[in-house]
Amino acid sequence: MTTLVQDIMKKVVLSIDASMAVIDAAKMMDDASVGAIVVIQENIAVGIITERDIVKRVVAKGKPSQINVKEVMSPNLVVINPNNTVLDLAQLMKERQIHRVPVVKDDRLIGMVTSFDLVRFCSIGGEPEVSKITDQILLTSHT
Repeated sequence: MTTLVQDIMKKVVLSIDASMAVIDAAKMMDDASVGAIVVIQENIAVGIITERDIVKRVVAKGKPSQINVKEVMSPNLVVINPNNTVLDLAQLMKERQIHRVPVVKDDRLIGMVTSFDLVRFCSIGGEPEVSKITDQILLTSHT
């Protein structure tokens, strides 16, 4: 039986409006103990802001924490459909060298899948091909 993205995704996803300040995103991440938040503009997911984005694009550059999230987020959001397979997800993460993929259906954010979700899936007897790709993601990705 093939496992779908919707079977392993987290259904509760933090999001922040693109016009909000980076400090607000950082507080949300800290409060929820997560490393990334999806950025929304006019009810559409347009990017993602990660702890790494904040460190590299705000703190290291000496920018104010009140700068808009949109100015420092990672644009060109890579998303996946909930009906794609977990193998599709693993291959996407490997090819794009990313650890988090928002799940979008009909332009609506409905979930999030992380490399940890894939590892958890593999640890409970996931598909062997997914396990191989997951190992490669964890060894080669720097996100």
